[in-house]
Amino acid sequence: MQHYGLFVVLPLIGGVAISLIAGYFLVPLLTRLKMGQTERVEGVKAHLEKAGTPTMGGLIFLASILIIGLLYIPAQPGNIPILWMTFGFAAIGFIDDYLKVVLKRSDGLIAWQKLILQFIVTLVFALYLTKVAHISLDMMVPFTNGKFLHIGILAIPLLFFAVLGTVNGTNFTDGLDGLASSVTIVVVLFFALASIAHFKMVDPLSFGMIGGLMGFLYYNSFPAKIFMGDTGSLALGGYVVAKAYMSQMPLFILIVGLIYLIEVVSVIIQVGYFKKTGGKRFFKMAPIHHHFELCGWSETRIVTVFTIITALLSTLALTGLVR
Repeated sequence: MQHYGLFVVLPLIGGVAISLIAGYFLVPLLTRLKMGQTERVEGVKAHLEKAGTPTMGGLIFLASILIIGLLYIPAQPGNIPILWMTFGFAAIGFIDDYLKVVLKRSDGLIAWQKLILQFIVTLVFALYLTKVAHISLDMMVPFTNGKFLHIGILAIPLLFFAVLGTVNGTNFTDGLDGLASSVTIVVVLFFALASIAHFKMVDPLSFGMIGGLMGFLYYNSFPAKIFMGDTGSLALGGYVVAKAYMSQMPLFILIVGLIYLIEVVSVIIQVGYFKKTGGKRFFKMAPIHHHFELCGWSETRIVTVFTIITALLSTLALTGLVR
């Protein structure tokens, strides 16, 4: 019981407290610095009211994960690559946000620049995973009583595909007040429970992330006082996929992270259909959460439904861990 208090309750409550304190100072600071987000005129009209709301709010929960991560590294050095992915992608997002908000470059990083930076962060992670941590890239297959899939040399390209897909999936999911935060809390909780149930290991870093996101939601839930920006959304994707690979469970992202996948696929379908039909749209707007907005759903309804779906899928995925 003392073990759970130290590795569950303390990082969870600590994460909430650190986020609340960080937000208390950061929200007014970013507001004074006019680090406000711009909204597209051709987008959802109701979002025009959000223009000027400060962004880069991911720094709030990143403060939680940094402090808690450093506290628990001596006990669990395996968290180092997870922190690398979290803050590596956070740095890319921060550069992108800085270019958009401070330097007024509407597109931020050019696509190829962002891709190269993401490739570098992923490459370092892959090398650490295989050469330093010596973690196998064999993947646990859900609902097979703990069997693993070995795909040999294809495992490396699949790792890059999974990382880039998950990171950009969380990025697309961050489009409504509290959406990415709420969905990711449930996803991270799944991996935290999986560590306890399957690997018999308590994961304080994940409980710290959950606490950090819960504290962040105080400022980010509708109507949001701050947005996480690419600084936060890319960091969340980096955390989720790194945790999955450190646990040899990347295939489970297809289940628990289905919302991320749907968001990405909706954009791909929209762009492809637009080009093929000479300007017609498959969805009213992509990513798909905006489609539901234009269908008359409120932001809070979309966030609630997407979070419930993720919770149900995470519960299903937990049953897929049984040996």
